[in-house]
Amino acid sequence: MAKARGQNAEPRHVPLYSLRHKLLTLAKARVLLTNDDGIQSPGIRILEKVLATRVGEVWTVAPESEQSAAGHSLTLRRPLRMYKLGPRRFAVNGTPTDCVLLAAREIMRATPPDLVISGINRGGNTADDITYSGTIAAAMEATLLGIPAIALSQVCDDRHKIKWATAEHWLPDVLKRILRVRWPLNVFINVNFPDLIARSVKGIAVVPQAQCEGKGGDPVRGVDPRGEPYWWIGGTREDQPIPPGTDLDAVERGSIAVTPLTLDLTHGPTLKALRRAIP
Repeated sequence: MAKARGQNAEPRHVPLYSLRHKLLTLAKARVLLTNDDGIQSPGIRILEKVLATRVGEVWTVAPESEQSAAGHSLTLRRPLRMYKLGPRRFAVNGTPTDCVLLAAREIMRATPPDLVISGINRGGNTADDITYSGTIAAAMEATLLGIPAIALSQVCDDRHKIKWATAEHWLPDVLKRILRVRWPLNVFINVNFPDLIARSVKGIAVVPQAQCEGKGGDPVRGVDPRGEPYWWIGGTREDQPIPPGTDLDAVERGSIAVTPLTLDLTHGPTLKALRRAIP
């Protein structure tokens, strides 16, 4: 895939972020919105509403249907189709990764985005959930394409009404603070809003990703009307101690968790140990 991503001609528009002496200015930026909950989800509608008067230009390219837990998957075995729903608004019959790739290399090819924002996801993306998330994957794809990216998620309890107003209220301040910093090209930012009403949020915490073991529950077995067995993944999960000072801990304590994530999965100490063992 690396060759395919790089074989297109250079775009005429130079993303603002690539001008290394400048930080991204939202008021002048071209921002691409995407998600994994689908083009009609409340989270992406809130993003469009909040950013409409705060950025230079908003584009939305998102899956036509829910793609939760799609991870960083590309559609390779069938053709993709895009549907124009309005000015600078498109639905794609694919994954969040497909959406970012098509947006940057096809829909917005002549004027690519300065920033990609993925979300606002229905449910948190912390700890090991990060590895499954289509919301995170969209931000990863943007980062691979050299575009700065931010993933946004609203933590919620499925038994209660989702507190979308919390993310809507805090989003402008969170973005303003994050964009004061210039981060490396292989890094993107993950943000989780706690499951609290806006006025109860305690602040913003910059924290690492939690490392949890054995968090996932067992697949649930059932039998269909024809007597054939099936399994359902994604049911109850085992409770685990929450590591202090992490993304999980921050949202549990009522703060907005901001976590920089990197595309480099290399483990330095093991790399050194293997080099000593395999000269």
